[in-house]
This record gives sequence, structure tokens and C-alpha cells, in this order.
Amino acid sequence: MAAAHPIDRLGFLLSFRGELAGTRIRAALAVAGLHPRNAMTLVRLAPGATSQRELAAAMEVDPSQLVAVLNELESAGLCERRRDPADRRRHIVEITPAGRQVLERIDQEVNTAERELFGDLSAEEQAQLRDLLDRVLVDPATHECSE
Repeated sequence: MAAAHPIDRLGFLLSFRGELAGTRIRAALAVAGLHPRNAMTLVRLAPGATSQRELAAAMEVDPSQLVAVLNELESAGLCERRRDPADRRRHIVEITPAGRQVLERIDQEVNTAERELFGDLSAEEQAQLRDLLDRVLVDPATHECSE
């Protein structure tokens, strides 16, 4: 039996298109000088202050990795950490006004990138693609998708 052409393999096609989409989104984020993990951290902080531990859990990252990201964001003036007055062992993290401005810029750039990436799809097709991708198993051991 002849090997299938890579484009005929759904996994290859998804991987290839994912790399292209990832490159385009990283370029959109770079306009604001951010890496994807930094941008996602700001997005997670947008709704309001949260504990550093809760943020790490929501982002599914090791707390030590989050500390490095928060150090970068804090150095850039995009977020701030402070001790929780009710529990001095706990850190509260909050986005700054400068961080909100960067998020607005990121949002504009990502909107442009998504129009370029998905412009040939109707709103209904985009919703269908989102639904299908939500069903793709990322961790076969748990049969769950991770964010």
C-alpha cells in the first residue's frame, strides 16, 4: 500500500496549517513586543486581579514558569504584583493601565490576522471550525483537550 500524501493526512494538514496560523499570530503579538505566553497572561488578567496561584492553574503552567513571565510583564509596566493583605504568603496580580493599552493593540492586530487567516470562511463556518477543533483530543491519556 502506498503512503498517503502528507496533505491527505489530517494530522499533517492540521499541523502545517497550525504552524502557519501560529506564525501569523506571533507576528501580530510581536508588534506589541510580546511572546504568546506573555499575551495570554495579560488576557487572563484582563477581567480583574487574581492570585498568582490561581493564574498559574488557569493557564496550566508551572508556577515557576509563571514567575518568569510575570517578571517580564512587571518590568515592562504591564502588570503588578502585591502581597494580599489578608494572607501575606499570597500574591495578587493585576494588569496595569499600560497593560490594558497593549491588550487593545494586540486585539486589533489579532483581529487583522484572523481576518487574513479565516477570511474565506463564513461566520457559520468559523463557528463550525471552532466546534470541531474543540473536539480534537490533545492529551490521549486523559481524552481531554487542554487550553
